[in-house]
Amino acid sequence: MSVFSKALIRMVAAALVGATGWNSAAAATPVVVVAAESREMTPLIEVAGTVISRKDTRLAAQVEGQVTWVADVGSRLAAGDVAAQLDDVLLRAMLAEEQAQVGRAQASLGFHQAESKRLAKLASENHAAQSRLDQERRDASIARSELAAAKSRVTQIRERLDRAAIKAPFAGVVTEEFIQAGEWADPGTAIVRLVDAASLEIQAWVPVRALPFVQGSSTLQYTLAGKSGTGRVSTLVPVGDDLSRLFELRLIPDDNDITAGQSVRISIPTAAAEPAIVVPRDALVLRRDGSSVFRINDDNKAERVRVTTGMAQGEFIEVEGGIQAGDRIVIRGGERLRPGQEVELREQVAGE
Repeated sequence: MSVFSKALIRMVAAALVGATGWNSAAAATPVVVVAAESREMTPLIEVAGTVISRKDTRLAAQVEGQVTWVADVGSRLAAGDVAAQLDDVLLRAMLAEEQAQVGRAQASLGFHQAESKRLAKLASENHAAQSRLDQERRDASIARSELAAAKSRVTQIRERLDRAAIKAPFAGVVTEEFIQAGEWADPGTAIVRLVDAASLEIQAWVPVRALPFVQGSSTLQYTLAGKSGTGRVSTLVPVGDDLSRLFELRLIPDDNDITAGQSVRISIPTAAAEPAIVVPRDALVLRRDGSSVFRINDDNKAERVRVTTGMAQGEFIEVEGGIQAGDRIVIRGGERLRPGQEVELREQVAGE
C-alpha cells in the first residue's frame, strides 16, 4: 500500500470519528433520575364499581287511562313537575257533574232547613201540624246526606285527576321512557325513569378479607375514565351475599363530574400498611430475564439492579433486590442504557 493510500485512510477515519462522536468523552448518555423512597404501602385489590344515584325511581301510573303526554328523555324536572299525563277528559266531565250535584244538594238542604225553621215557629204557635214539621226535618236530613255524598265523590274524582298527572317526587332528569303517548296504562305501569344527578354515589361489592380495613367514613381511591378520584365510605353492609361472600360498599365521590351508569375501579385495602422501597413505574426495565432498574452510582455510571416488584399504588411500585432509599434511579433515557455506561444527569421536565 502506498504512502498516499495510508494517509488517505487515516484522514477518512479521523473524519468519521469527528462526525459520529466515536470517543469516550462523548459517550455519556443523558438520563433523568429520581431518588428511591421509603413509603408506607398498603396491599390493595381493585374491584369494579358502578356510579348510581341515591334517588333513582320508575314513575308508574296510579290510575288506568290512555297516556296523552310523556316528558322527553333528558328533560330536567323540579319536584312536583308533571312527568307524564293520562287522559282526564272523562274525569273532568264527572267532576263537573258532581260539582253540580253538590250545588243542587246545598240548595235543597238550604230550602228544607229554612222550611223547617218556619214550620217550627208556626208549630210553637199551634198554626202548623207537627207531622209536616217532622217531614221537613227528614227531608233536610236526606239533603244533608246527599250533600255529604256529593262532596265525597268530588274529592275522590279530584284525587283521581291528580293521580292522572304523574309528578316528579324529587328534582331529577328523565333517563328512560317505558311507554309512549297514545298507549294504555294500567295502575302500576312504569312510565318513565327519573334520576337525581345531584345525589350520586359509587356502589361496589368487596370481599370479606377487606372488611377489617374498610370502615364507615374511610376514604378510598378510584379510577374512572382514566381519572383518579377519592370517595368517602357512606355505606358498608356487614352481611354478605351467601353465595359470593361479598359485601356491599357505597362511596360518596368528592368529584361531581361523574354520571350515573359509569364504571369505576376502586382500590380496596386487604391488609395493614407496611414500609417498602418504591420507585416510579417508569423506572422498571422489563426484559425476558426479569425486571430491573438502572441505578446511577457516585461515578455517574449506570448499574443494572435486578428487582422483584410488589405492591403498587398510583405511579409508584414496590421493588425488592438491593435498592435503598435515596438511590438515584433512572426514569427517562434508560431504554438503550448498558451497565457501566457513563450518564449525563438531566432535570425532569414538569408534566413528564
